[in-house]
Amino acid sequence: MHKIVFLDRDSLLAKVRRPAFDHDWQDFPATAPDQVAERLRGATIAVTNKVPLNAEALDQLPELRMVAVAATGTDNVDLAACRARGILVANIRNYSGVSVPEHCFTLMLALRRNLRAYVTDVEAGRWERSNRFCLLDHPIGDLAGSRLGIIGYGALGRRVAQIGQAFGMRIATNSRSKIDEPGVTQLELDELLATSDVISLHLPLTDATRHLIGARELGLMKPTALLINTARGGLVDEDALAEALMRRTIGGAGFDVLSKEPPSQGNPLLGLRLPNFILTPHVAWASAGAMQTLADMLVDNIEAWEAGRATNLVG
Repeated sequence: MHKIVFLDRDSLLAKVRRPAFDHDWQDFPATAPDQVAERLRGATIAVTNKVPLNAEALDQLPELRMVAVAATGTDNVDLAACRARGILVANIRNYSGVSVPEHCFTLMLALRRNLRAYVTDVEAGRWERSNRFCLLDHPIGDLAGSRLGIIGYGALGRRVAQIGQAFGMRIATNSRSKIDEPGVTQLELDELLATSDVISLHLPLTDATRHLIGARELGLMKPTALLINTARGGLVDEDALAEALMRRTIGGAGFDVLSKEPPSQGNPLLGLRLPNFILTPHVAWASAGAMQTLADMLVDNIEAWEAGRATNLVG
């Protein structure tokens, strides 16, 4: 009989059905890195959202046969160590095709229309003291007619492009694969950065993409351009971004991710109090509908593996 252990159950606010085969299920609200080996002892299936599974822990888990990642990103799992030990890893794909793109546009609209600054003004009583019917102290821009540059053109990137087109935006993309779609212009990275009014990141964090956007790349962007990141924090050099925002080298940024989560004091983005920067706590994926879809797909992956037809394998 399989033993299944969910290491960070509280990361998923959804109903998780039990797999349709004999098993013993155990879950923990959260798990610290030094508790992983102990809690997975005897388990054949590990479920993790963000709890790290490294080679040191895997060395102590000879019975482990599958890691079911309750997310798309697998950078918290040592895939090479799993391969070497014959442990299959499956992730969740295309579960947040509504939630993440909608969050992207929430950030875009809030920044382009200076919502944060205007809300602050109202809360400070400045509207009440105005000598006219409205306040016009902060510039307001439209998305329509502007260029949306999308870096990474998978399922999420495509959905962002579709919504952007509905807003009347002109779409450009930078992708490893050839894109041949009406209304989508494929550009080299530097040209996309230099010509886009809004840039949205939709690619995984790998050795090749870490700090893809650094000081040089930020310097290529228009001084009015927005940078949106709902993918992975490590894609952007956070020190360089903080500097660009404070110096107004770029127009603004909306981030839902940081390089270390939860963040620690000293992260250069954490303490920024700027009207041109919005930081949300990695919640772009987390609509109620998206979380329930994820939970259902998580158990689908486990059941498919147990039946000998594993799906969504990585590594």
